[in-house]
Amino acid sequence: MRKIARSLRVNRGTVSDIIKQKGVMPESMRKDKIELDPDLVAKLYKDCDGWVQRMHEILAEEKGIQIGYSTLTSKIRELEFGTSKNQRSGQVPDSPGEEMQQDTSPYRIKLGDRSVLVQASLLYYRYSKIRYLKFYRSFNRFKMKCFFHEALTFWNYAAAICIIDNTNLARLHGTGKNAVIVPEMEQFARQYGFAFVCHEIRHSNRKAGNEWGFFTVVTNFFAGRKFENMEDLNRQAFSWATVRSANRPTGKTRLIPAAAFEYEKPYLNKLPAYVEPPYLVHERRTDQYGYASFDGNFYWIPGTKRFDVKILQYSNYLRIYYKRELLGEYEMPPEGVKNKKIYPKGKSKPKHQPKYRKKPTAREERTLRATSEEVDAYLNFAIKKGGKQKHRFIRELYSLHKKLAPPLFIKTIKRALKYRITDTKTIERIAILLMKEGNYDLPSVEIDQEFRDRESYLNGRFAGDVDLSVYDKMMGDDE
Repeated sequence: MRKIARSLRVNRGTVSDIIKQKGVMPESMRKDKIELDPDLVAKLYKDCDGWVQRMHEILAEEKGIQIGYSTLTSKIRELEFGTSKNQRSGQVPDSPGEEMQQDTSPYRIKLGDRSVLVQASLLYYRYSKIRYLKFYRSFNRFKMKCFFHEALTFWNYAAAICIIDNTNLARLHGTGKNAVIVPEMEQFARQYGFAFVCHEIRHSNRKAGNEWGFFTVVTNFFAGRKFENMEDLNRQAFSWATVRSANRPTGKTRLIPAAAFEYEKPYLNKLPAYVEPPYLVHERRTDQYGYASFDGNFYWIPGTKRFDVKILQYSNYLRIYYKRELLGEYEMPPEGVKNKKIYPKGKSKPKHQPKYRKKPTAREERTLRATSEEVDAYLNFAIKKGGKQKHRFIRELYSLHKKLAPPLFIKTIKRALKYRITDTKTIERIAILLMKEGNYDLPSVEIDQEFRDRESYLNGRFAGDVDLSVYDKMMGDDE
């Protein structure tokens, strides 16, 4: 016993007690432990609607049972009142044609020089293990429809059910087996021959193939690749999912997804010859130059009339209709492009600009700030609040900068900053006053006399006089 005590560094009495137990662990029980009747706890839990504090008061005041609050809550958890028991996940056999899975996962990646947050959507066929992957800046119900349409029309087959989590993009209410699918999404899935099924809460392993697919996205797709923009990202994702991953052996069985998919096809539901792509309808008006605005860009509508139109937004293109007549089909610009004029295919570009097209002043502002430190400090003071008048103010100030000599302009702005002046008319008067005080000379305009030798000038010398009588007739008609 001494040798055991020394080698284990414990008391000899402890060694003696353990030897007396002869390898059998004694059942120890606290002498002061309070035993609660489970039926009593269940009745109080029901009467008090689950409010533990009120149960604690009734036990102490009416039943005479002095029990700690934490002990009571521990007993309630032990009896599993108010919480569903966390059941083990069942195993589902890999049967051909029965199941596919869809889920989304957020990632922060670099597109060019920017770090952006993207949402990855992945469709996974459980038996053959083929995938379809696409990335979005944001993911909503319409984009979920577009994703399913692109993926299913690419593979041209759908499984009987699609396992999803309890997302409100497809679920109306309830969870798991009690989930009710949104009628709109239920009808959408019916067109492709499948049905949405939600897995139970905290049973994400029910779509383990999809979860493993996202792990592979991080470890195999993102690793060692660079992406310039969203278009480049999705182009590489499409090739990786449908070509590289589909023809690469997976798992211990070394199964090739593309080959397994060929075997699975007879068990899957083949898509109809044509399924209408999902779209959203937007009502728009056209301005006097024939442009309709949508998502920060301007789409020119052929013709000479002004009318309200319907814009049908598809996944990557638009169609514009007037009274069910197709006026044009337009490709949507890349992600993040705004304030762009877009024309229908096969049509010439119009001469006019949209009425409400924004005219940014970033170039003018850079030119002004590069003039001098005084001008840069003045702009920091004058446009710190921004607002709608910012661009107009910068344009007027830039126009004044083009009119004045640099020394005079800098002196004018320095004085405007001293007296905290932001009105351009007042700044012009300051420039005129400084010109009078300083005897500034207006710069002479240099004319390149070589224009007389240009071919267009020589041809114009022998042209006939312009007939302006048409304007005289117009003035007479007005009178």
